[in-house]
Formats: sequence, structure tokens, C-alpha cells
Amino acid sequence: MTPDRFFALLLALQTRRDPVTTTDLAAETGVSVRTVLRDLRWLQDAGFPVLVERGRWGGVTLLPGGALDTARLTPAERDQLALHGLDDRQRHQLGAAADGRRAREKVAARASGAAGPPLPLSAVVTTDSRPWFWSGAQGLEPSALVGDVRRGVRLRIRYRRAAESAPAWQLVDPYGLLAKAGRWYLVADRSGTPRLYSLERLTDWRPTAAPRRLRPGISLADAVAELTTGWETSADLRIHGLLAARHAERAQRILGSRVTVHRPGEGPALSPSPGPDQVALTLSCRNLEEVRQLLPFGADLLITDPPEARTRLRELAAEVVGQYAKQDEGADPS
Repeated sequence: MTPDRFFALLLALQTRRDPVTTTDLAAETGVSVRTVLRDLRWLQDAGFPVLVERGRWGGVTLLPGGALDTARLTPAERDQLALHGLDDRQRHQLGAAADGRRAREKVAARASGAAGPPLPLSAVVTTDSRPWFWSGAQGLEPSALVGDVRRGVRLRIRYRRAAESAPAWQLVDPYGLLAKAGRWYLVADRSGTPRLYSLERLTDWRPTAAPRRLRPGISLADAVAELTTGWETSADLRIHGLLAARHAERAQRILGSRVTVHRPGEGPALSPSPGPDQVALTLSCRNLEEVRQLLPFGADLLITDPPEARTRLRELAAEVVGQYAKQDEGADPS
């Protein structure tokens, strides 16, 4: 359990007098019902007086004597505890790092003397959502935009799409901001269709006087789930191959959920079969050009299927060889 979810879950329980369902807790903390149940068991094992009653009229209740005391928190600090999933650097980008730090310090100081873990979770768990080898975000700071987003008005944004050479103005209805993998995005509807706008390519914006027009019943979390799920699960092509076993962990770190490294005896039947120092893998792609993601593994990877993926990777490798051959031919022999 992360520190943010720890505080958010206890805060959600303490602010209610009546039992709350696990479904409502899952929606409030941004995780699944299964994760909420696991977190509740963790709190009970740690000594927090959490009562879970099953059945139609049941629910979850934090009994008197709970270790979380929010009486000394300001409204801004309470808001920070409810904002889970951000590390201190991302809170700083929103201009709210001080509120979040003070909130955790106040609560941790109160909880440290009560029954529970010997040390507060914030003292033994840290988060860093930046990708590896990341040089830092460019473009618009989220703190500059968040004020107009919180006003709940429509925005005119000047945005450059990846395939365009120049930015263009668009009218959007913002749900809010998303911090994902070290980058910030504006989540908004454009003509009723959800879109993700990277702040790195958002060059300017103008708030309008008109209130935002969101799709009925759709929250920020709903819009984010709709966008990210469609992006990560769309795979029209699966590429199979054999990889040197020593690179299996690196492949999973670089390619994430797009790659599956199969255990011996599992996965599709490949020809040739994996050798003693090889593993079988499957890469899920939206199109054939994404075979480029396998170039970093060089000769330690052999694509077995489909044939067009083998052909395309061979063409890409030939382009790389040709590029260096041209430079070597034009070099001064002296």
C-alpha cells in the first residue's frame, strides 16, 4: 500500500459516520475492490480498528480510537491527502508540495504513538514516477494551467500534435490533469470525444466564459480509464521471437505490458524452439512499424513470426548498416 493510498483510505473512513461500501472506497481511492479489500486487511493486521461487515446492509467502518487524526489539518492539507498517486516532485509542479508535506507530517506524528506499524509508511516507502533515464519535462508547467482547469470552464488551447509542424487552436472541455509516467497531460473532451493533450506540446491557452460541457456521468477517472485502456489494450499484431535469457528483465522494463516473456513450456509453439539460454517472447503491437521497439536487442533477438515482421526488421537493420557505410565511404582515409 502506498503512503497516499494509506492516508486516502483512512481519511475516507474517518470522514463518514455510516458504513461505506468497498465499491465506494475503490472509486474514491482509484483502485479495484480487490485492492481495497487487501488494504483493509492490512489495516486490521496493523492494529487499526476497522470493522468490515458483509451482506446487503454491511459496509466498512472505522471505529473510535483510529490512529488518523485530521483535526489539525487545513482544508488545503486535507485536499492533498485525498490527492493520491503523486510524488513530492509532481506535487511541487502543481505548486502544492508544502501542503502535502505538512499534511503527511501532521498525520504521521499523530499516528506514530498509536498501535500500528513501528514507523509510519511515509518514513519507509517512497515513490518516483519518473521513467528511467528521463531528462525532465519540457513545455507548460501544470501549475500554470491548473487554476483555469479548476474553474470548470471551457478552454481554447494552442496545441501541436506529433504529426504536425505547427500548433493549432482547439476548443476543449477539460476534466482535469493526469500525471502518468513522469509526464503531465490535460484530459479533455473535444466535440464530445475524450483526448489526452501532453503539456509538453501545449503552447498556449485561453479560458472562456462558458462552463465546460462534459458527457453526463463521466468523471476525470472515467475519462482517463477510457483513454488509457484503449491505448494499452489495442493490439492488432503479435510478434513472436526468441531472446537471450539475460535480456529478459531488460525487455520487460523497456517494453512493459506490451511484451510477454513466456516460461518454459508456455506460450506459442516456435520454430526453432528456445535454446537453453533463450526465452520465448510475444510483443503486442498496433501496427508493423512498432517492430522498431525490438532493434535495441540486436543479434540477441530472433523474430520467428510473422514473416512480415522478420522482413521489416531486416529492412530496418539494413538501413542502419547503410547509414554508417555511407559515412565510412565519405570519411577521409588520412
